[in-house]
Amino acid sequence: MTASPPAIRVAGLEKSFGELRVLRGVDVAADAGSVLALLGSNGAGKTTLVRILATLLAADAGTASVAGFDVGAEAARVRESISLTGQFAAVDDVLTGRENLVLMARLRHLPDPVEAARELLRRFSLEEAGDRRASEYSGGMRRRLDIAMSMIGAPSVVFLDEPTTGLDPEARQEVWQAVRELAHGGTTVLLTTQYLEEAEQLADRIAILHEGRIIADGTLAELRALLPSARIEYVEKQPTLEEVFLAVVGADGSERGSR
Repeated sequence: MTASPPAIRVAGLEKSFGELRVLRGVDVAADAGSVLALLGSNGAGKTTLVRILATLLAADAGTASVAGFDVGAEAARVRESISLTGQFAAVDDVLTGRENLVLMARLRHLPDPVEAARELLRRFSLEEAGDRRASEYSGGMRRRLDIAMSMIGAPSVVFLDEPTTGLDPEARQEVWQAVRELAHGGTTVLLTTQYLEEAEQLADRIAILHEGRIIADGTLAELRALLPSARIEYVEKQPTLEEVFLAVVGADGSERGSR
């Protein structure tokens, strides 16, 4: 049985801005239906890589393909296959959640925009808030609506560029669940993040981008194996502040519709 080609394949990718070399020969791949987390500090080149894969920026050297299409030679086919969600939610605050989705569905020329909006509201647990203005949504709800909008037209690959930046712990959990829903439905997700826990929770594979190069790439277990074996010690484990916060406010999302 022949293995399926990677949904994302990058080889020797380079990009400079004047004298600044941002990408210095990036090699990375993501299997179809998987979540690839791209870790890196500010300035590591994460957003530049995403912009190249989304056909918004041309590489100086190397090759890249998304959904089987070359990002340089077949840019239009790539754009038909992807969706990109940036660091800030791109929703219209004047419209309701439902109206945002219907508008996007019409722009995508879907045959039944109203039904598409209804299904996405259900899928991302926004049914109760669907007829409220997006300006009344919490940070987590706005982000989930933003991701739902990115799913109009059923793209096979979704780029999420630091989707939980600026969100509180509860809102981050809401976004994480939305990402899990994408992967469960067979969508390939490239997630850029600075949060290590986010990568641990969501990713099938993790790639670490540092100074324009991938310096480590593998599953969480494979990356952990790069370090010496753990030493067993018995210590009292105190709950983290995030665990306390979520326990107090309710981590199951039951409060979401009241905000």
